[in-house]
Amino acid sequence: MNKLSILFVCGAGLGSSFAAQMSTEDVLTKLGVEAKLDHVDISSAVSMKPDIIITAENFRTQFEKFALDPTTAIIYLRNIVSKPEIEEKITPVLMEKGAL
Repeated sequence: MNKLSILFVCGAGLGSSFAAQMSTEDVLTKLGVEAKLDHVDISSAVSMKPDIIITAENFRTQFEKFALDPTTAIIYLRNIVSKPEIEEKITPVLMEKGAL
């Protein structure tokens, strides 16, 4: 299987998306999952086709306005750097995508 692509999204594509990416890297390492990780702003994310998008809960209403690829899973986080929350939410998605 190809590596999963995971996209981290925030308003500017710099601060919070990168922080979420770093925390998720630790979770993926713990789970033994390799993935291609990148971070972008929300307007750029719409034109991309990652396997998973990880973003903050406060971007939910903006994502609901976009027509994303139906195969893209979106994970909304209350705390973007909480490794327990990331692990809890990403594990079932990774299982669904065949990465676990």
